[in-house]
Amino acid sequence: MTKKSEKLALATFTKLIRAAETISSCVHQHLSKQGLTVSQFGVLEALYHLGPMCQRDIGAKILKTTGNITQVIDNLEKRELVERRRNDEDRRYYAIHLTPAGRQCIAAVFPKHARKITEAMAILNPDEQQLLGSLCRKFKNLKV
Repeated sequence: MTKKSEKLALATFTKLIRAAETISSCVHQHLSKQGLTVSQFGVLEALYHLGPMCQRDIGAKILKTTGNITQVIDNLEKRELVERRRNDEDRRYYAIHLTPAGRQCIAAVFPKHARKITEAMAILNPDEQQLLGSLCRKFKNLKV
């Protein structure tokens, strides 16, 4: 690796992270008004769109560790937005389900969230959004 390629990589990485942080801050700002963290919203949104899942699958979906996802789900359960249900066939397995209150919460919050994302991404025209999506997918299989 040359100094020039390293410098370019670092500058590009910094721009990518700053852009992502700016968009994330703008898009997620409304969640605190609903008493939700970004992770809690992620869990509710995943369950809302994909249905009941085990904690491990939820963690993988929203890119959180198993320890972190346990605490997020514990806090949602305390607020009666989700519930753990034991699987009848494998009693070691718990599926996380939205409660009626959880479904009502995410149904109320998600449309505003989608609007915020649409507004933030409108800085790019549709072709640029497609290109950015394609470029980001190149990182999909990056190994840590």
